[in-house]
Amino acid sequence: MSAHPSPRRPALRGALAATLAAVLGGTLVSCSDADPAQVSADQGAQDASVEERLADLAQRAADEGSLGVVVRVARGTDPPVEIAAQTAWAGDDHRLAVGDQFRVASNTKTMVATLVLRQVAQDRLGLDDPVEEWLPGTVPGGEDITVRLLLNHTSGLGDYLLTPEFLPSLTGQEQRAWTPGELLAVTPPPAPPGEQYSYSNANYAALGLILEEAAGEDLADLIEREITGPLGMADSFLSSDAGFDPAKPHAIGYEPDSERLRALLAPIADLPEGVGFVGPERPDGNIDTSGIDPSWAGAAGGMVSTAQDWQRFQTALMSGDLLPEAQMEQMLTTVAAPEEGGGYGLGLMRVDSPCGTVWGHTGGHPGYSSEIYTDEGGSRSVAVLTTTNFNVKEPEAAAANGALVDAAVCAVLGEPLPEASPAG
Repeated sequence: MSAHPSPRRPALRGALAATLAAVLGGTLVSCSDADPAQVSADQGAQDASVEERLADLAQRAADEGSLGVVVRVARGTDPPVEIAAQTAWAGDDHRLAVGDQFRVASNTKTMVATLVLRQVAQDRLGLDDPVEEWLPGTVPGGEDITVRLLLNHTSGLGDYLLTPEFLPSLTGQEQRAWTPGELLAVTPPPAPPGEQYSYSNANYAALGLILEEAAGEDLADLIEREITGPLGMADSFLSSDAGFDPAKPHAIGYEPDSERLRALLAPIADLPEGVGFVGPERPDGNIDTSGIDPSWAGAAGGMVSTAQDWQRFQTALMSGDLLPEAQMEQMLTTVAAPEEGGGYGLGLMRVDSPCGTVWGHTGGHPGYSSEIYTDEGGSRSVAVLTTTNFNVKEPEAAAANGALVDAAVCAVLGEPLPEASPAG
């Protein structure tokens, strides 16, 4: 599923425009003059200060509307910073933990793109192959759309996500097992291919079909054999129904009730009266959406994972362990995508923050959203996972969530954290 059914909030913006506090600063001393014990103590104090700031920001984000937040900052050989925070009433449903499974949604696209590029490296598939060659009669305008254009969202295909046919499945009002072909059939007519970036889940619905044709294997099996199995990602799998792994804890996700949802989406979609998420009612006008069947997400957003597992995948990818150099270069070749904070490569976002460039993806599914990034070398990574998608589009919640992501990215890159706002 798309990371942003409505236009995505500007990535890593807002609080980073403020003056950066010298949290990690201090007087520099030469290595020859420094007392190693004092240096170690100073570093420990700095790390504690960063963790405390992130914990405060995570709790503020949870209380302002994110409801539940997991933050995991991994900086090479240093012990990771791991934080779980949630608003009080959500703790009565489930005590959130850093190791909980989440639906990582459109982060799935990075994994699918990796598998496509592995097929390219084996000469089983070409980036410039016409889609029609692989899926005859399935993708509108497929004779003029290439695999590369699907991967970087310049195919011109529209998105099925908020179409009248699909919306009841998104909200859980209709339980329907959509096939990728059926999703492509309700996708809005395409614009001319290759002209501009336009994010669409339809691109990856098509790529999932092409990948299975090229590999001769079911997508879920391919993911396990080539990525999650070899990397030891024991908490990660492509979901085929509403269930999580029953043997492991998972986060409970929430969305606004129909009245709040209608107001949020008013700028981009006029929802019919009564359309809203299905699930148990919870406090403050929220709905528990954990039971919504996401089997339709597939190659566009069907993965279940944890912060640590997905960071392991992104670290392996950016370190060059999963793709040959030529295919890695192709993946990192981006088109302009200002709404993503920088550019979009082949299943991978480049986010240019004032603290430095990070690579990764975002994800959004009813009840779950995520931003997971690494540095270009793959040595440092950060994950911010929340137990809602639409709630963080309300102004105060968006500001608090954005401040948390800004600070977490600065922390993983070893840069000073942004100053707190006057209100904070």
